[in-house]
Amino acid sequence: MAVFNQVDFDNHEQVVFCSDKESGLRAIIAVHNTNLGPAVGGCRMWDYASDDDAVVDALRLSKGMTYKNAVARLPFGGGKSVIIGNAKEIKSEQLFRAFGRQLERLNGSYYSAEDVNITCGDVAIMNKETNYVLGLEGKSGNPSPFTAYGTFLGIKAALQHQRGHQDLTGIKVAVQGLGAVAYSLCKYLHEAGATLFVTDINQVAIDRVVNDFAATAVSIDEIYDLDVDVYAPCALGATVNDATIARIKATIIAGCANNQLAESRHGEIIRKKGILYAPDYVINAGGIINVYYETAPEGYSAEASNKHVEGIFNTLTEIFARSEKEQKSTHLIADELAQEIIKNGL
Repeated sequence: MAVFNQVDFDNHEQVVFCSDKESGLRAIIAVHNTNLGPAVGGCRMWDYASDDDAVVDALRLSKGMTYKNAVARLPFGGGKSVIIGNAKEIKSEQLFRAFGRQLERLNGSYYSAEDVNITCGDVAIMNKETNYVLGLEGKSGNPSPFTAYGTFLGIKAALQHQRGHQDLTGIKVAVQGLGAVAYSLCKYLHEAGATLFVTDINQVAIDRVVNDFAATAVSIDEIYDLDVDVYAPCALGATVNDATIARIKATIIAGCANNQLAESRHGEIIRKKGILYAPDYVINAGGIINVYYETAPEGYSAEASNKHVEGIFNTLTEIFARSEKEQKSTHLIADELAQEIIKNGL
């Protein structure tokens, strides 16, 4: 792969390929931009089909973190890391300590935290080798509930803009992927009166949500065809693509997954179809907002974090209004907002 020629390279400041023979570590750390501060973004562990796929994911996620942190008004740049491999098979203290040493070598240009298949306990092991980690237990802790809360508020903002109300009673939501964030999101939606349709590759996760929140389980493929109000992608990215757009009946796409659009052009396609899209890095910023308060001079405060997360509603409201006024897709409006902040500062 010619990394510099990748569409997603987008002038990354640094891309580091990491390996450690003894632990089996294979990882990529991507630092996209540090204009607003040190790059901050979680570490993801995934069994990628190829190294090329891992590189593309790291690049896309890293750029997304630059924009996410900017729009969330955080003094962070954007970065992301991926560890290649099956989390059920390769996790070990030796591996995470090796990754911690790789972080230490970057000398603070990038701080890691939890993401897919990485827990607070895993980050604590990294912390034995480096201080360049966030999301630690006893400090800000697990960011998942805050990501879920922000996503829930984002769905309400989309309803308010599109339908003139925030009432979720009877609103049908298709939730794709039932990890830690999505479980908390389903709890919020259920308690607000929404009707849930859910799917995941993990039957245990499905059963839990069905039992706890009276959800209806559907197959992985069926989730796109449901006659629902909201499609909430909460697994891996690129599920809004050429194959699925024609099938999606929802008039709102709002979920906590990263990189939901397979390509930028899909944002305009769904806009013309009458679908309101809540840009992923705006709606799912609750976790990184909470992580920021771990670094706050006055010390961590869940109350301050929640108040900041609640600003996601207003940010999305602004983006939706600008999109309608300028007749431009919401993800491009979000990008413009992020670029303005990166250029001019917080």
